[in-house]
Amino acid sequence: MINHHPAPDTLLAHVAGTLSPGHALAVAAHVQGCAHCQGQVRRLETVGGALLEDLAPEALANDAFSVTLARLDEPTPPPPAKPRQVDLRLPPGLRLPSVLRGTAIGRWLWMGPGLRYSRVTLPWAPTENVMLLRVGGGRRVLRHSHGGAELTQVLWGGFHDITGAYGPGDMQEADETIEHQPLADPEGCVCLASLEGGLRLPWLSNPFRRLK
Repeated sequence: MINHHPAPDTLLAHVAGTLSPGHALAVAAHVQGCAHCQGQVRRLETVGGALLEDLAPEALANDAFSVTLARLDEPTPPPPAKPRQVDLRLPPGLRLPSVLRGTAIGRWLWMGPGLRYSRVTLPWAPTENVMLLRVGGGRRVLRHSHGGAELTQVLWGGFHDITGAYGPGDMQEADETIEHQPLADPEGCVCLASLEGGLRLPWLSNPFRRLK
């Protein structure tokens, strides 16, 4: 059972298309597996459509038709190269959300005992800080705060911290006001995380802005 959903403002921004690409990916992964949020998205899209119908039409530029015709004569660009995705070793029964198709997924890299991360590169937004995290059973993530908003979608297993307990399908939203040290459940956990502003480790004088 999913107990933690994106905040209403976050879901509204997702529907409106104003979330950063990384956060939009994380929210899309949540919505894909959450019937409640799927219903919320449909409701928000209906309201948005009704508002658009009430807007006064905008006049087209005088050269709009000629510009459109000129574009028809432009050569078709070659299809983009298919992003490389490594065959990650995942817990039995775990399949990554289909919204990750089209992204480039790297191999697991060591973060600490029992901690691994895999860089998820969005070809349409390569500077976004998105990753898969795998935490061994009973392991703690480094105590940290945030330079901005962090969305963490649980794909498998679970964890808990000062904000609550999170299981499969749950989403945690954190920001610069929260300092925590998540502890994985006995079976461990695998999460999709999108970070803005990077992590801040209290024992470092400078922000840890991006894992390399």
